Amino acid sequence: MHIEQASASELKTQLEELYAKYDQLAERKLALDLTRGKPGSEQVALSNALDGVLNGDYRAADGTDVRNYGGLDGLSEARALFGALLGTTEEETLVGGNSSLTLMYQVIDFAMNEGLRGEDTAWALGDKVKFLCPVPGYDRHFSICEYMRIEMIPVPMLDSGPDMDVVEQLVKADPTIKGIWCVPRFSNPTGTVYSDATVERIARLPLIAGEHFIVMWDNAYAVHTLQADAPALAPISDYCRRHDTMDGVFQFGSTSKITFAGAGVAFIGSSERNLSTLKAHLAFQTIGPDKVNQLRHVRFLKDAKGVAAHMEKHAALIRPRFKAVLETLQRELADTGMGEWTAPAGGYFISFDTRPGLAQEVVDLAGSIGVKLTPAGATFPYGRDEADRNIRLAPTFPSEADVQASVDAFVLCVKLASVKQRLTEIAG
Repeated sequence: MHIEQASASELKTQLEELYAKYDQLAERKLALDLTRGKPGSEQVALSNALDGVLNGDYRAADGTDVRNYGGLDGLSEARALFGALLGTTEEETLVGGNSSLTLMYQVIDFAMNEGLRGEDTAWALGDKVKFLCPVPGYDRHFSICEYMRIEMIPVPMLDSGPDMDVVEQLVKADPTIKGIWCVPRFSNPTGTVYSDATVERIARLPLIAGEHFIVMWDNAYAVHTLQADAPALAPISDYCRRHDTMDGVFQFGSTSKITFAGAGVAFIGSSERNLSTLKAHLAFQTIGPDKVNQLRHVRFLKDAKGVAAHMEKHAALIRPRFKAVLETLQRELADTGMGEWTAPAGGYFISFDTRPGLAQEVVDLAGSIGVKLTPAGATFPYGRDEADRNIRLAPTFPSEADVQASVDAFVLCVKLASVKQRLTEIAG
């Protein structure tokens, strides 16, 4: 029954039953966690062959001894492999250390304090710097902006990606807007895949906003499909070349959720001009990245087909976890008016929207019985979800049994908060 069709008497009876179940769960002293999108132990074990894969052969294809200094932009074969995932050429790709977040921070820091086109183009010279942030979105992107004192402007997410009518209107009207964050395939947390039309409109943004505007294209889930028929993402590089905007787009990726999360390889794709400028900046920070790790990743993954085969093994492990969450939500909450959620075809998250005003209460209720959820508001700039609705669910890390127990407890908390709220509405 839809919650708004239930009588006060029916809701009170339901509330008593929900509290009884809630008290029973509290007595069990649960210790469950759905907070972060981390790969599980079984997933990282898929890459154990990385250890020893070099078998004492530390020579890259061009004869470089990867144990030594140098190679600021990464190994040639690594740039070719990971550039293929981004849709960039070897010359348009730089391979760094283990963290794409580090590369993102370095690009923003460089643009802010030194300027991508010389010191007179540094964003910090202006009174204000603003960034567009599609919401709900990735909290780590927001943290970079907040730390850099970049003002964040939320932009609604549609099924096709960011609302580009809003985006284009904003950048036309405000020259202090210097960029936009994007997670274009299986967006964090909604699982949205940007449409071809949206990708092209984003590629054209530097033409509208000016040469100092950049697109931060965090393609973190480029190959992380759950279904064989998952929607493909149009390569933004193709549109950038068509519209001559490669200078305005920085693409990022990593193997953090492909091989070892803490010992992977991160990479960046952009114009040769941008990478040349960025390398001059990085040269003051490092003599070169970990080329041994780059070489072992190339030997282990081999090529795009090797990456695809490896990712299917990941999908086989996490698919049941997503299925458990989605089937439970459908069975317990469909057509009740107590919530809405996404059913992604890939990525690491499920986005859940409570009735307005209840996300924080649901998170608190779950926490009180030992179920940790991502903080309410985390998917919005400054942690402020004005509607207090969105909760990000991350089912990959816990065991299948713990995922089921977590979502059962989550559903109970959603029902409890919803029924209480509806009774208040009726009484008011």
